[in-house]
Amino acid sequence: MSSFAPPTKKARRSPSNGSSADTEEDFFPGISKIEYKPDGGPGDNLCFKHYNPQEVVMGKTMEDWCRFSVCFWHTFRGTGADPFGFPTISRHWDDGSNSLENAKRRLRAAFEFFVKLGVKYYTFHDRDIAPEGENLKETNSNLDELTDLALELQEKTGVKLLWATCNLFANPRYMNGAASNPDAHAFAHAAAQVKKGLEIAKKLGAENFVFWGGREGYHTLLNTDVKRELDHMGRFFQMVVDYKEKIGFTGQLLIEPKPKEPTKHQYDYDAQTVIAFLKTYGLEDDFKLNIEPNHTTLAGHSYEHDVVMASKFGFLGSIDSNTGSPDLGWDTDQFPMDIKNCTLVMKAIIEQGGLTPGGLNFDCKIRRESTDLEDMFIAHIGAMDSFARGLKNAAKLIEDGTLDSLVKDRYSSFDKGIGAKVEKGTTSLEELEAYILEQGEPELISGKQEKCEAIVNFFA
Repeated sequence: MSSFAPPTKKARRSPSNGSSADTEEDFFPGISKIEYKPDGGPGDNLCFKHYNPQEVVMGKTMEDWCRFSVCFWHTFRGTGADPFGFPTISRHWDDGSNSLENAKRRLRAAFEFFVKLGVKYYTFHDRDIAPEGENLKETNSNLDELTDLALELQEKTGVKLLWATCNLFANPRYMNGAASNPDAHAFAHAAAQVKKGLEIAKKLGAENFVFWGGREGYHTLLNTDVKRELDHMGRFFQMVVDYKEKIGFTGQLLIEPKPKEPTKHQYDYDAQTVIAFLKTYGLEDDFKLNIEPNHTTLAGHSYEHDVVMASKFGFLGSIDSNTGSPDLGWDTDQFPMDIKNCTLVMKAIIEQGGLTPGGLNFDCKIRRESTDLEDMFIAHIGAMDSFARGLKNAAKLIEDGTLDSLVKDRYSSFDKGIGAKVEKGTTSLEELEAYILEQGEPELISGKQEKCEAIVNFFA
């Protein structure tokens, strides 16, 4: 995930007062609930052409396989601002202030969006939905008030909280990190913030709780004791586990890998790095991973790499479903529209039996040039349709079996003879040397990469 851009203070058209009298039609006039219309044409963008929630694919509905979620930060706090340009996006319900009244309007607008889009889940940072106060006590009070409203809206609409997380990167107090901060005072503040975050996650029935270490890393090793910082992070997460159990929060804990940006190097570089961290500090039974493919490509891997790696080792918990432009080299958080990428991700999800209690969370932002209200819907619809097509493609690919047979054949020498003894741990270097002296050089066996790619192209 990436930090949200705080709304501009510039005055805007006066919105409704945020009272309970607001109707479901106040915020997105003219846009009805999005329907499934498989015969829609290329210009019909406010309908699903592929995502049919109740359609059954390999024994589960699309809704169960995908578990789509909308993120609050990009969708309802994003302004289109970037390091080189001022905000371009304003919404009629948002007056740009940090008042509780404005925060409540945003939340009501969000739930109308969720309902009209037809998603069952949403996600947020604590600081997305409630403004910080003058001190922690006031900040927590603001969060209590906004989460009271969130709970009311959840009960009214049936929309659930896929996961909550704490913003431990935007405030200047975290300029040197949170759990890895060299100042114990800042470390303690992060701990207090996460304590409250876990409490509101339990209150709202969050199915997961995510940690993204936005500034858990370094810019230079000259002033950094990496071992000490990692030890502190390990202890921080151990305390999280202790408190989660103490309050009876049953959601899955997740860590989201990212290699860089805003730091030069982050400690949660990629899936393998995080898995090694968890095992080092005895946390492997308590945490899984929330994979963001845009981060995966920033680490120099292929789009689906971290999804597959986490899944194969039993650590894939949820996915922040976005994409980026690898040629740019930073986290652009675009909506995923590439069908082949979606196919490969859905293949991994099918092969592990689903993502529950995780989901496909659209940690995406519309482009700063996309300024219309309907663009918010069109972007999510397009991404949901892309994953629906990917799901159907992946099911056909698996049911056909040609690709899996190629992979199985490639490793068939480990199913018998000396290969089977290697896998069982019943051979030795001496026996393997004797085997080579008797059998001679291995023959060259084609990896059939282009054939595998052609098979995927046939279905995708």
